[in-house]
Amino acid sequence: MKEIKAIIFDLDGVITDTAEYHYLAWKQLADDLGIPFDRIFNERLKGVSRMDSLQMILDHGGIVLAEEEIEALAHKKNEHYKTFIGKITPDDLLPGILPFLTQVRAAGIPTALASASKNARPVIRQLRIESYLDTVVDAASVERGKPDPEIFLKAAQQLNVNPEQCVGIEDAEAGVKSIKTAGMFAVGVGTKTAMAEADWIIDHPSQLTLEALKSHYK
Repeated sequence: MKEIKAIIFDLDGVITDTAEYHYLAWKQLADDLGIPFDRIFNERLKGVSRMDSLQMILDHGGIVLAEEEIEALAHKKNEHYKTFIGKITPDDLLPGILPFLTQVRAAGIPTALASASKNARPVIRQLRIESYLDTVVDAASVERGKPDPEIFLKAAQQLNVNPEQCVGIEDAEAGVKSIKTAGMFAVGVGTKTAMAEADWIIDHPSQLTLEALKSHYK
């Protein structure tokens, strides 16, 4: 039986759900720009970096801006987001994720966070789960965002583990593609349609147990 040498987690939709805060922040920015923005369009931004998400919104609105104007808008969106996430507490951990993190830590399996968010570190501090993660790779640490595999490969490198012996857990199509391109086993949290490329698909993080993961890991 193959042995799991490391588990790499996405943040949003896997450990906690800050998706609503991202939506509200993007919605506020889009409204200011007069660009139509709804939850359906917001789904396309899942797992995508802030700058790429902003470019998609601007393209959607037919707006062309200079680079410095785009940078200013990205900063403005982040300020909106930071205001929203400022009230996150350990109660915002998704059901089942803390018991799973506890099992993984007890088993001595190294862990990493691979998040497209530049706010990942303050969020995990507020969730009080820093002790369950051996390393954090965020958007500020990489040149290319998901679906490029860089973020997961860097996490594996920092853990000193071969990618082929890692499990990645994601809730976004771009994230699952990133995991698979990195040569890792992918756990997809979501619908069978959206997570079609994943090796093991679950509806919710509460279904995560180390025993179940090992039974699917091949």
